[in-house]
Amino acid sequence: MLRHDAPDIGILKTLDHPIWAALPTRQAHLGMGIGMARMYRAETAHFGTMGPAGVEDPAGLAALIADYPEGVVFMQADPILTSAGFDIVDATSGVQMMPTRKIDTMVSPGICDLTAADVPEMMELATLTQPGPFRRETHLMGGDFGVKAKGRRIAMAGERMKFPGFTEISAVCVHPDYRGRGLARALTAHVAARISARNEVPFLHAFASNAPAIALYESLGFAVRCMMHIARLVPAER
Repeated sequence: MLRHDAPDIGILKTLDHPIWAALPTRQAHLGMGIGMARMYRAETAHFGTMGPAGVEDPAGLAALIADYPEGVVFMQADPILTSAGFDIVDATSGVQMMPTRKIDTMVSPGICDLTAADVPEMMELATLTQPGPFRRETHLMGGDFGVKAKGRRIAMAGERMKFPGFTEISAVCVHPDYRGRGLARALTAHVAARISARNEVPFLHAFASNAPAIALYESLGFAVRCMMHIARLVPAER
């Protein structure tokens, strides 16, 4: 497996825990915390963290998710450890990918900015295609872009987790009736170029089982940096 080289080991460790990196920094206004535990507001994203490896705070997390029986999703390079009071469900593997070269912008005049007025259609498309967690206020995490045809939203992609120097590309999805037309490729390149223009590094995640998506991102110039553990932690039944 190809691993993206980075000279600064501190940067690598930051990328290993993107949720922890984002919530206390550029996206602190979108989250809440108790002790070392952090999570995004439920209407924004169901991602959370107990802190970087070695300083987990299960008591803080338990207090945070007490009113969220559906739990919180963790995504990190280190194994997700069970703690008293929690059960791990829906555990799976993912990959984190970073560019190995400049991502070229593709000419696609149909791409437009999405706004709060587009949220109902964005949620409808995300529910249909399941690109990952997408909620009513997910669009507040960063810019979103889409393509429309016949009066409906048929494809979209956007920015999600952000921390100093880095922005994640996420919610890349295309309506099943319009797949195979290069829309996911064009939207991913569009978002990556936008991030790079701010002198930030784009990165993204995909389920390890999603070979077509990984192949698409590789063809654009991304490479697998590391495996990621993904799971949902829920309060244990008493």
